[in-house]
Amino acid sequence: MNLCMAHRGWSGRAPENTMAAFQLAFQEPRIQAIELDVQLSKDGVPVVIHDFTLDRTTNGTGFVYQYTYKELSRLDAGKGERIPTLEEVLHASKGKCKVNIELKTAGNLYPDIEKRVVEVVKDNQMEEEVCLTSFDHLVIRKVKELSSPPPTGLILSGMPTMIWEQLKETGATILSMDYTFLTSAFAEEMISKDVDLIAWTVNETNMIEHVMNLHPSIQICTNYPERMFSIIK
Repeated sequence: MNLCMAHRGWSGRAPENTMAAFQLAFQEPRIQAIELDVQLSKDGVPVVIHDFTLDRTTNGTGFVYQYTYKELSRLDAGKGERIPTLEEVLHASKGKCKVNIELKTAGNLYPDIEKRVVEVVKDNQMEEEVCLTSFDHLVIRKVKELSSPPPTGLILSGMPTMIWEQLKETGATILSMDYTFLTSAFAEEMISKDVDLIAWTVNETNMIEHVMNLHPSIQICTNYPERMFSIIK
């Protein structure tokens, strides 16, 4: 049965990447995983927010890295929610569901992000409950160079070439892919060779059903888990 992953928490019902969205997911047993995005504050605290800038999802402005966590914590991230730390989310999620942590970085924006995130994961003893993914495949390779890292994955948009070489080079065992590029043959090949496959971000009910029909082991990352439940029901 396809795993249900709540994208940025249950973001169809609460502000994305907030504790309200995550708590909704934790309370629903049919949601087996959440996805979230992590960046670093000015003082190096891993914080949960998607955009590099604050403007879209908060009442702040400018880049995330320009502010300390104390400053970020004062912002409204929607409906009175605030920007949580990764530590807070992991503490709340432990034993409830898996956590897909997307490392948001580009170039030298956050040169130590993988170290800071893995430290938080290990401090919470959640190496078996999380995975780390990123569009920046170099940062995923850096994760694998650390001692006893969690599982890692590559985020892709498009149908990749030389995919086995990319997986070997980075040490990744997960592919998180734009669902529009997935085929049943590709899914079968990956999953038969022990590569976990995540489809993002599947929001329309007919598309959720389509992706589920490609392979029963594809993990469905969606803003609207209730639409997936309606299909299963």
